[in-house]
Amino acid sequence: MVDYSKYEFLKVEIDGNGVATVTMNDPEKLNAVGPENHKELEYIWVDLAQDESIKAIVLTGAGRAFSAGGDIKKMAARAGTEFGLKYALRVPQNTLRIFEHMLLTPQPVIAAVNGDAIGLGLTLALFCDMSLVADDARLGDTHVKVGLVAGDGGAVVWPLLVGPQRAKEFLMRGKVLKGAEAAALGLINYAHPRETVLEEALKVATEIAANPVWAVRWSKAAVNKQLKAQLNQILELSIAYESLTMLTHDYKEAATAFAEKRKPTFEGY
Repeated sequence: MVDYSKYEFLKVEIDGNGVATVTMNDPEKLNAVGPENHKELEYIWVDLAQDESIKAIVLTGAGRAFSAGGDIKKMAARAGTEFGLKYALRVPQNTLRIFEHMLLTPQPVIAAVNGDAIGLGLTLALFCDMSLVADDARLGDTHVKVGLVAGDGGAVVWPLLVGPQRAKEFLMRGKVLKGAEAAALGLINYAHPRETVLEEALKVATEIAANPVWAVRWSKAAVNKQLKAQLNQILELSIAYESLTMLTHDYKEAATAFAEKRKPTFEGY
């Protein structure tokens, strides 16, 4: 049996049907991801993968959000600092590790997006094998709004789901859409009323957990070959670009302006 007590940001609960519910559990910060909990998202998948008691996984968030993505206040604090430089240098490897480990997890992973999912938060949901979303949740990859390239997986998964032109529109404009709109666009599988999203995701997970284990796992593995190829082809470059934008004035200004609740002023070139 795997010991999940070492995780602080993530809470793992396993029911009698072999369904594990993994909850990002920092509701006061809207389950934002910072350096201290990034590692948990990298390695939780390794533990889940080797836990033979688990047949399906549901990923969700505590409180009113799924995940607000990166912690903007912490971004502002480290912008232009020596720690910020060291962080930017580590980002490519650490981020690649999250999604490599997710795709290598043999059990199907279903996102129960109970509320807003922004930036990395949305990318986590889109890298799951299926995504069920609150119909009124706000969804978007808004990296560009804080001076960053959408490097942490958005450039990988959006084109596969909605095509290159629509992907570029959303990533370059930083557009936000509601869960119901995302379902109509084909970005996610289903939109449900907020209060039923987790219940519906658990129903799907329980149904899959009752199916023959190897048929399920190898079906996932076969389809994921395309996503793995896309990840290997694109993510290292896109996240390297994102790391470079962490060193720009525009990033520092955007993060600082967000923390100070004012409109940023960009230098451009």
